[in-house]
This record gives sequence, C-alpha cells and structure tokens, in this order.
Amino acid sequence: MRRFLKLGLPALVLLTLALAITELDARGSRQRVTRRPNVIVIMTDDQTVESLKVMRNVRKLLVRQGTTFTNFFAAFPLCCPSRTTFLTGQYSHNTGVIGNSYANGYSRFDQSRTLPVWLRRVGYHTIMIGKYLNEYGKAVRGRYVPPGWEDWEAAVRLNYFQHSMVQNGRVHYYGTAPRDYSTDVYARRGLEAIRRYAPSQRPFFMWLSFFAPHDGTPHEADDPIGLATPSPPPRYRNRFAGVPLPHWLSLNEKDVSDKPADIRRRPLLDEEQLLALQEKYEQRLESLLAVDDAVGKIVAELRRLKILDRTVIVFTSDNGFMEGQHRVITGKQMVYEPSIRVPLIMRGPGIPKRLRLSQLAANVDLAPTIVKLARANADLPADGRSLVPLFRKPTTEWGRDILLERGPGANFAGPNYTAIRTPRYVYAEYVTGERELYDLAADKDEVRNLNGDPSMASVESELAARLGRLRECASALCRAPARGP
Repeated sequence: MRRFLKLGLPALVLLTLALAITELDARGSRQRVTRRPNVIVIMTDDQTVESLKVMRNVRKLLVRQGTTFTNFFAAFPLCCPSRTTFLTGQYSHNTGVIGNSYANGYSRFDQSRTLPVWLRRVGYHTIMIGKYLNEYGKAVRGRYVPPGWEDWEAAVRLNYFQHSMVQNGRVHYYGTAPRDYSTDVYARRGLEAIRRYAPSQRPFFMWLSFFAPHDGTPHEADDPIGLATPSPPPRYRNRFAGVPLPHWLSLNEKDVSDKPADIRRRPLLDEEQLLALQEKYEQRLESLLAVDDAVGKIVAELRRLKILDRTVIVFTSDNGFMEGQHRVITGKQMVYEPSIRVPLIMRGPGIPKRLRLSQLAANVDLAPTIVKLARANADLPADGRSLVPLFRKPTTEWGRDILLERGPGANFAGPNYTAIRTPRYVYAEYVTGERELYDLAADKDEVRNLNGDPSMASVESELAARLGRLRECASALCRAPARGP
C-alpha cells in the first residue's frame, strides 16, 4: 500500500478506474479484480425456444459465442408476473404479482427493491427501453420513473406501429412509416444509449425489452379471421409464407380424454383453424427477424466501441406460447412445455463459448445471476440462485425442482395450478382437484397423462410431497435440493 500513498490524487484516481486493479481482500492478500461488466438483457415477449431457428444473429453471435441453457423456464408464464420475477429473483407468490391487470399486477409490485436499485448502488448507469410492466402506461400516464432507473424510455402504448413511449419525461408518438416499427425504434434507442454510456468509466445495465412476437396491430390483408397475430416488419412480410407448423405430436391432439376438463372441452381444430394457426406462426417468425437484426447491430456497435469483451449479453423471453398443442389455439399460462420453456443465452467475460447446460434454471435465477456478475448486493431474499458457478464448473448438479404457478389473478381462461418441473417429470395440481403427470424422458410432447397410473403411484406421491414443500416457499427453501426423479 505504501506505493499508492506516493501517488498524486489524479494518478490514484486513474489507477482506481483502470480496467484491472489490485485490491486487498479481507486477509490482506492481493487479488485480481476486473471492472464490473456492462450488462444488456434483451427480452422478447411470448417467444418459444423453437423459434430461435430463424434468428441467425442470435445463433451466430450469442449461441456460438456463449452459453445456452437448454432447460430454462418461466415460473409463471405470463408477462407481468414473469417480468417482476426477473426484476426481483422471487416467485410470484412472494412478489404478489399474479396477473396482468392493474389490480392483480402493477399495483402489487414493490418497485423500490429491484435489480436496477441494487445496481445503481454499486455505480451502474441503468437504462430501460421498451416494454416494462403491463398497465404501466394506464396507471401513471407514462411519466412515472420507478426507483433505480437513470435512463427511462418505456413503452406507454404497446404496438408495432402507432405506438408511444416516454423518453425521460417526454412522451414520443410514432406513426405508420417503416422506421416507426416499434422493434426498430427500441433498437435505435438502445444503440444510442450504448453510445452515450460507453465512454463512461462506470458500467451500464440496459434492459432492452421488445414487444415481438406478441400479438399486435396493424392488421394485414392476409391475417386470419378471429385470430390475433403480430405485425411483421414490412421488409420481412411474407418471408416465411408457406412454412408449415412443426410436427408436434401434441398438435391438435386427437385423444385428450386423460387431460383436465379445460382441455377436454376444446374441440378438434378444423382445417380453417389450422391454416389460421400456420399464418400466425409465419408472422411470429417474421416479427422475430427484426429482433434478430437488433441483436446483430448491438453486437457490432459494442465491438466498434471496443467494449464487447467487457459486456454480458443475456437473451431471453418473458414466457413461451401455445400454438395449437393440445388443441390450445393460442395463449400461455399453461403448465405445458411450449408455455413454460423459454430461451436463455448468455455471452460475455467469464462465460464459456459454445456451452450447452442442461441443469434446470428459471427466471427466478436472472436477478441473482446479474447481481453476482455485477458484484452488487440485493436487499431482497432471492428464491432463485446465481447461475455463475455453472460457468466455472459446468458439471455442477444442484438437484432442485422448479416451481410453476398460475395464481388467482390469471387473466385468461383455464384453472389455476401449482406444479413442479424436475429433470424428468412435470407434475401439476389444479384447483379443480385434477392432476397431470408427464414423463418427459419418454413423452416430450406431453401426450400421455400418467396421473392415476398404478405403476407411477410412488413417483406421483413423491412429486406431490415435493410440490407441497415448494408451493409457498421463500428464499433458501425454494433452492433446496430435492432427491428423486
């Protein structure tokens, strides 16, 4: 330490702000400490893992250059509950956010104890661009800035064209010109923010939250009647015309006699409905091409500014989506894999390239992971855990279950449930008293419900007990290892 005392103040400041500095740990030994990384979270809305196949930039620039979590889930597969879980690291039964409306969603959320607050405390610039929480615009007329956010550019009216967003206190309106397409607007604002904060000696955290591939307007002439779709960017319209729906075994499932009543009462989809689903599927893929463009531009800009090697990029979605599986023509909030399984891809310093991790992870893990990467401190007990140790030791097995839930404030038809996802099984209990159990190793499309099968009685009993322990869990109890299937 004596050599530091001989330096003048300017030299000492420069030394402190250098990319790599030497600090003393609690025992007095020197350790290498790198500057906190920039963190960019790119989030889509209602995206399935299957749709990543059309996103070339995501695959080339993120998947090949980073780590993909192949078993990543949205614990409550609905926009507002999922986003508050992302911001807190807590399950919805602990955040209290159980729906998308103001009453059961936005108004219940304590915005004073969230990820941006914790990152600001350790010196981060914090930037929010795009979709925040449902009902934000209605609740506060688009001018309220939640705690922790330094640069606030949130959508007030969500749409693909004729949308609006508040940009640090001033509401901006966008029209119908091609450059007004919301995905492109959010991308431009994100690039401008990167340029603005790149020269700073302080790191930045940016949540870039896209609307695609969520349903939205304007409508096109080829839109199916009676089925909402996204609005693809004009440059990609009809790019996937004629692309068929994937051949899921559960698509328009013929025998649903073993399913809960909500599924049994749904009729088989007719040819017209299947063609409508195919058109929607095409448009959903087309809308994601604009997001993929944004990913390419962001990585290129980070490289141009020479900050790519100290920036963590996280790509994910708030929930998945049903596209005709089990006769569900559209929607989410269901316990089935297309609804709960979402992408998670990360690249950046300390994150291995071309790594695929199969350990169970969920959106409760995002905040703890970012807090760990940023060397920050959360003042809220997390139900999830940091994924950083998996980068250092990819063979680590935690043996925990993931809780899945749909609370009493759900906004769409269907019974509420709690469920657990294990490496092999998904087991659900509905408020109606109905049960579902699927062996995903043998039945990945969840066609055969094993509830009540005598050969599965011991497995079902064990899973029911484990679900009982997780249903109202908090903090460490949510992360506890579970032994068994």
